[in-house]
Amino acid sequence: MNGKFSVTGIQHIGLPVRDYAGTAEFYKSPCFSVLWQAADRDCIFMKLNEAVVEIYAADEVHPVWGAWDQIALNTDNIDEAYRAVREAGHRLAEGENVLVFLPYFEKGVRYFTIIGPNSEKIEFSQIVG
Repeated sequence: MNGKFSVTGIQHIGLPVRDYAGTAEFYKSPCFSVLWQAADRDCIFMKLNEAVVEIYAADEVHPVWGAWDQIALNTDNIDEAYRAVREAGHRLAEGENVLVFLPYFEKGVRYFTIIGPNSEKIEFSQIVG
């Protein structure tokens, strides 16, 4: 990818959970605050200083240490990032020619995910502003 696009930092780390309500309460107790919460599904973004955790309900979770779902990197130009990743030949998790939009935050979020050599998920994400 050779710096063809800007990554401005880690946007969030995704945590799939079976006990959504209990997990959200757990993260509130060490001083995390609610950054954004979905109205139509069990998904909440919680923030402590610059650390953001996305907690969402999932049927299948891996209850072992280190079992986070993805690391999401913030970019200020998702289209440029997508083009650079495609040109580099990385495998896309959502399928070819797919940039995902979700109605999260005030105006939405656009993202795509690549699969690393160890089946790790790296999400590139831009909050629509």
